[in-house]
Amino acid sequence: MAKISPHPEFSDSRERLHEIIFEADTPAGKWFDITLLIFIALSVLTVMVETVPDYAQYHGLFITLEWLFTIFFTIEYGLRLYCVYRPIKYATSFYGIIDLLSILPSYILFFVPGAQGLMVIRALRLMRVFRIFKMGNFL
Repeated sequence: MAKISPHPEFSDSRERLHEIIFEADTPAGKWFDITLLIFIALSVLTVMVETVPDYAQYHGLFITLEWLFTIFFTIEYGLRLYCVYRPIKYATSFYGIIDLLSILPSYILFFVPGAQGLMVIRALRLMRVFRIFKMGNFL
């Protein structure tokens, strides 16, 4: 018997993506959640280690890792908006805002030349720790 979609306008692949991202009771959903938790933990660990003066010589590596995490979380956020039934509702939800705040500082610092000199903009980098709050959704 075929599964009836709650949103018939969604393609089968979009429904499947929604199931993987938002429903952890499937093997693919569990795999997605575990992968996401690992990336969040590694991202937070990178931010913490980056502040240790003894590791200042690895600044380039930390920048590269930050962009890899930012790209990963940007793709994840985009996929969530794509496959959720009500994108505006998700984007304005607590976790949707946390997702956006976890990636926004990197883009602001990239697109605003000289922003590193502005304390307000630099403080936005601290918002990367909002990725920790994404863990609460899984624990």
